[in-house]
Amino acid sequence: MKIFLSSHGHLASGLKSSLEILYGNCENITVFDAYVDENSVQEQLELFFETVKEGEQVLLISDLYGSSVNQAMSMHLHRPNTTLVAGANLAFLIGLMGRDSVTEEELNQLIEQSREMLCIVHLEQDDKTPEDDFF
Repeated sequence: MKIFLSSHGHLASGLKSSLEILYGNCENITVFDAYVDENSVQEQLELFFETVKEGEQVLLISDLYGSSVNQAMSMHLHRPNTTLVAGANLAFLIGLMGRDSVTEEELNQLIEQSREMLCIVHLEQDDKTPEDDFF
């Protein structure tokens, strides 16, 4: 499976940097930070698809559904074995690590799990005093 991750600004490269801290080299992930230089998403996608072998699964991941980055990626959905997921976050990407491929059902499960990771964190109230450790 080959992954093309793109975002507005440096979010994509930041997410890959985080993954590499956790998992080491992530050779199957190509990132593109849009609108930080003269390169376009469309040009980078064309270069990316030149590296895709016949029969290889491709996962396109954008930062925001409906955005210009997402729209540029959607122009490649006609390609075989290509899926687009919008709303990239680190929890979702962690779920993809170590996989050679992923089914649509597995993608839906990963998306649901990553949504659950977005939450307000509250400290539990108990008999601890302020001097007690935070964790």
